[in-house]
Formats: sequence, C-alpha cells, structure tokens
Amino acid sequence: MSLVLPSTGRRVPCEQCPLRPLPTFRDFTVPELKFVSSFKTGEMTAEPGAAIVSEGAHSAHLYTVLSGWAFRFKTLDDGRRQILNYLLPGDLVGLQGSIIGEMEHSVEALSPLVLCVFQRDRLDELFRNHPGLGFDVTWLASREERMLDDHLLSLGRRTAIERAAYLLAFLHERAIAVGLGKGNVQIPLTQQHVADTLGLSIVHTNKTLRKLTNRGLIRWLGRSCEILDAGELARVAGWDGPAERVRPLI
Repeated sequence: MSLVLPSTGRRVPCEQCPLRPLPTFRDFTVPELKFVSSFKTGEMTAEPGAAIVSEGAHSAHLYTVLSGWAFRFKTLDDGRRQILNYLLPGDLVGLQGSIIGEMEHSVEALSPLVLCVFQRDRLDELFRNHPGLGFDVTWLASREERMLDDHLLSLGRRTAIERAAYLLAFLHERAIAVGLGKGNVQIPLTQQHVADTLGLSIVHTNKTLRKLTNRGLIRWLGRSCEILDAGELARVAGWDGPAERVRPLI
C-alpha cells in the first residue's frame, strides 16, 4: 500500500466545486464560502490501494473527498482487516486526528481519488469565527456515528445474506445521493472488500453474493458490483433506507 502526499498541482476552486450544486448539500453563506476557499490549500490525487491516512500516524491535514471512493479500516496484529465504513464525495477524512492527535484507523483509496486538502491547524479558526461550519463538522461526526451504529447492528444481528444485501443497498443509496450514477450503480469493490466489511470468510462471502446474483439483484464484474435492484436488496436486508436530509459540505 503506497502513501500519497498532498500537492497543489490540480486545483478546483471552491466557487466552482462540482459537489455544491447537488441537492444533497446545503448552501454556503458568502462568508462561509470565502473562508472554506482560503481554508483549502490544494488537492491530492491517489490511485486505488494508496494510503490516505495511516493508523498511528499524525497528519497536518484534513481532507474532503472530491471524487472517487475510499474506505476506512483497522487491522489486527496478524493482518486481519475490518472495514469500518466507505467514503464518498463530500465526506470528511481525518477529523479524528484533530481530536486525539493520531489516527486510530487507516483510509485507503478504493478507486482513483481526488481529495481537497485543508490545513488542520486552522480548524480552531473555523469553530471560532464560523459557528455554522463548526456545527457542520459536528453534524458530520454525528452522521458517521449513526452509520456505524447501523453497521454494528448488521454485523451483530443480520444473517450473511441480509448483511450483504444491506451493505450493497447502503452503498447504492449513498452513491445516488452524491451523483455517482443513476439506476444501476457500479460499486468499485472486490469480494475481499465485502468479506472484510461483513466479517465473513471469502468463501462464505462468495456463496452469499452468488445467491444475490441468482436472484437478479446484483451483477458481479470482477472488481466492481453492479446494483440491479436496490429496492429488493433493501427488502432482503430489512432496511428502510437512509434517513438523509440536506447535509453539510466542507
């Protein structure tokens, strides 16, 4: 897993951010947009498999995913990995390091990735001078906690096929919300990623995904999964869908 470093080689002005027009994100006020534009120091690009942040490391930066997919995970001493959640455009990366001082999880690029880079030492200025943005950061942390609650419920109480259906329906709905497809969304993950998310062996995962394939709910494409019937996946999982409202964007 290679490490990538921030650079200012590619710059999308915040005023021209392709995420801002999406209905899922709230509007900035003029002063907020001006501050966020100055808060952003550049962009970072990463290829699949690159480390964005590493467990135990300190970083001078925060990131927002501008395009692509990533995932957050922890690893046991023997190398076994648990994927905790997935990161899509608009998601904030690295906030934990601002509070604790070092990262207690790692983040890896799942697809070609572009992230906006922010200087961590200006976070106190954000809270002090822009309370609306400070609330947004708190809201994003609370949203992550809510998603983790749902994931823990799935791991603890759903059957294997319910877990897989929930994960794929969940990722499909998140992708649709941030403009990553309409209809049959393709999610760029392997069966090993699914196994490491669901806490199942790769053999059990393969058998489980084959059941969903045979029902015509998904199509496996090697290193991606095409969602054919997200509504039925949600029904199999016993999941009512996201309770998403208009959300912040930093």
